[in-house]
Amino acid sequence: MKPTLRFLFALLFILNSNSFFAQEKTEKETQKEQSDYTKKLINERQALKKEQKRIDNHLRDLKNSEKDIENTSNKIEKLEAKQSKLESKINTTSLSPEDLQKQKIKTKKEDIEIEKLKLKKIQQQNKMESLKAQY
Repeated sequence: MKPTLRFLFALLFILNSNSFFAQEKTEKETQKEQSDYTKKLINERQALKKEQKRIDNHLRDLKNSEKDIENTSNKIEKLEAKQSKLESKINTTSLSPEDLQKQKIKTKKEDIEIEKLKLKKIQQQNKMESLKAQY
């Protein structure tokens, strides 16, 4: 009977050790799969953060572009109002020929400045359109 019991204990020990090694192997595989999945999720999160940052930068550029266009339009309006006041002043008051010449030169300079600002506004609008076209 003792040899049979020894044989049974040895058999049980072998079976338990085999199942233990099989379980250990399965756990290692599971851990490897989990770590691979975790790495994949981390990479996806980083890619999403980069994309979000790129989108935020693009939106900021669009807002800045709109603000620049608005500021340029305001400058143009102010200069045009100032110029119309100068022209009405020239037409309503009697000035000496020299002063009249100075005022005309001043209005011409403001005309040039207005045209420069209009050109700048067109360039800003083109820049904004190209920014919008990127998305």
